[in-house]
This record gives sequence, structure tokens and C-alpha cells, in this order.
Amino acid sequence: MKIALIGPTYPFRGGISHYTSFLYEELSCHHDTTVISFRRQYPRLLFPGRSDVDPSTLENAVPAERLLDSLDPLSWARTVARLRSLRPDVVVMQWWVPYWAPAFGTIAHTLRLPPSPRLVYICHNVLPHESFAGARLLARFALSRASGYVVHSRDDESGLVSLFGRASIERCPLPTYGGLPGVHLPGQAEARRALGLAVDNPVLLFFGFVRPYKGLHTLLRAMPSVRRSLPAHLLVVGEFWEPVGTYRREIDALGLEKAVTIVDRYVPNDELGTYFAAADVAVLPYETATQSAVVQLAFGLGLPVIATDVGGLSEAVEHGCTGLLVPKSDPSALAQAILSYFHSNMGPGMRLAIAHSVDRFAWRSIREAIERLSCSGRQA
Repeated sequence: MKIALIGPTYPFRGGISHYTSFLYEELSCHHDTTVISFRRQYPRLLFPGRSDVDPSTLENAVPAERLLDSLDPLSWARTVARLRSLRPDVVVMQWWVPYWAPAFGTIAHTLRLPPSPRLVYICHNVLPHESFAGARLLARFALSRASGYVVHSRDDESGLVSLFGRASIERCPLPTYGGLPGVHLPGQAEARRALGLAVDNPVLLFFGFVRPYKGLHTLLRAMPSVRRSLPAHLLVVGEFWEPVGTYRREIDALGLEKAVTIVDRYVPNDELGTYFAAADVAVLPYETATQSAVVQLAFGLGLPVIATDVGGLSEAVEHGCTGLLVPKSDPSALAQAILSYFHSNMGPGMRLAIAHSVDRFAWRSIREAIERLSCSGRQA
């Protein structure tokens, strides 16, 4: 088939950008695939982070046509014109925040005019984590013209059903982020020495943008109980999208000044492996979740996960096999799971199970889902 894939790519940063690159690599091995990316994603005033540019150094970035500007309707028209000139069999668009509804919805509705390709949406979050008035209307406008949808969790599948009733939906696990370009995985002792950590003490990793729904407060409140039995150290690695001072004050109040290291910045690919190599386990104490690229990054680098039993996390993490699941907002249960993980020496067995689960998280499943949806359902 001829496929047009719309989504951010390097030099834009983050999980969706990496997703676009991985998916292009898979699709282009089987189909004539063109990537249409962005000239600009967000205006500076609306972006909560310091920058949406990836500081990683990548030599072989995905080839992309940078056409879309979120604030320029003329760029939307140019994108439609380019799609018409490509004459793809299917257009694959990625949806993750309602901010993109005007641009994506306009493109999707304009593509209804003949000759109209099939339109498949990959929905990373049907509705936003932090909901607001109008979010459902924006999602309806953007997503209503699709021929089919790919989702990565039951929660997102339910969200689509609540918006559109019966629809052509393919639910696939979020694929692995192992093989991220530029990532070097050193030995654990080497990584810990590089970070100034004790080589023999347990290390926990909280990774990714820090936002309210990520539940970092719960993990911090679990740490004193963990520390009474183990000399564990917590690495909090990722840019804070809320005041970091709130967390530093809580760390001080809990007496954890020497037990927590905060790295408040976006970590480029060439540094990322050091943090995952240093850790014994990744901890995701999320309050809500559809799915998480952090889980698939951890699994891709061979690291077990302790996560809350919410959304797609419980679908990705096999309790007692590749990780542990605990109730959300429960510091006591989280502390107990962390202690059980170390006291029962679960790490080696879980790392082996993760290595054996590679096929379950293959990018092939997304390609095959897109192929099925391209052959069924209504046109855009």
C-alpha cells in the first residue's frame, strides 16, 4: 500500500516522536510510506516544558516532510494538498491531546472529499489525563471521520465506544521502545559510579515527565518504609511539569535528602541508558494511565517494573512475571511491593521473563492492525 503517516519526529522530543520513528521503520519495510511531520507543535506560551526539541544527537533521523503548524490553517491546507498529490491508500494519524483537534479535525473532514483515502487514527489517549470542559467535543470533531482506530488499552477502547458507539477498533499492546537510537547500556556498576551512587545499594527509577497524575508523591511517601529495611536510593529522572520545589520540600520533610536524586531535565538518548542500567527496577506509581512508553522503554532495556494497577499498565505488566502491580495512591502497598521485590530477589527471573516476551510487544502488531483496518470499515 501507499501510506501517509502523520506525527511528530526528531528533532521533536518525547514518546510520540519516538513512536512515529519506530512505526515508520516497520511500515516502510512493507509499504511505500511517507511521513508528514510538523514545523511547529505548540506555541511557547502553551507548552509546559522548557522546550519540545530533542537534545539527542541522531545521525539517521526518519525522513519527514515538515508541513504542519498547529497555529497556521494554511499549513493544514498544504498538508491536505500534499496528501492528495501522494494519493495514499491510507492516512495514519496520531492522536494524543485535544490541542490538535482543530488541525487534525480539519484535515480529516477535508479528506472526506473524493478521492478519499482510508483514515486510521492511532489513539494514544482518546481523552486527556487532566480532563476539561470541551475535551469530548474536541475529540469527537477530530476523530469522527476515521475508518478505524488503533488503541493500546481497554480504557482507550472504552473511550472510543463512549464517543462513537460501535467502531472499527484494533487493540494492540504498546510496542517496545528497545532499540532507541543512540542508547548505550553500560554495566550496572559502571552506571552507578557515573551517577555517584553506591554500587551495592538497591536503586529505584522513576522516569519521565513529572505531572500530577504520575503519582510521584505516593512513591516519596513509600520511601521511609522502604528505607527502614533497605538502603534504597530513588532516582527521579525527567523534566518537572509542575513546581519541583513542592517535591523537594516533601523530600526534606520525609528525611529523604540523601536517599533521592532529582534530575530535572529531559534526558537525551545518549545518556538514557546510564539511568536504566543503574536501576534495579522502574517504579510507576501513576494515578491514571492509558498506557506508558516508560514501561516499554524499561522492558526494552531489560528492566522490571513495579506499577499501579490502572489503565493499560495492568495489561502490559504481568504481575509476578515481568513486574508487580499495586493499588494506586497506596504508599504502604507500594512500599511492601518494593521490599518483596528485593527480599525475594525477583529481579533475575523477571529480567528473563522480559527477554522472552519480545514478540508480545513487536511493532509488527501495529502494522498488521493498520493493514486490517485499511481493508475494512468506512472511508474517511
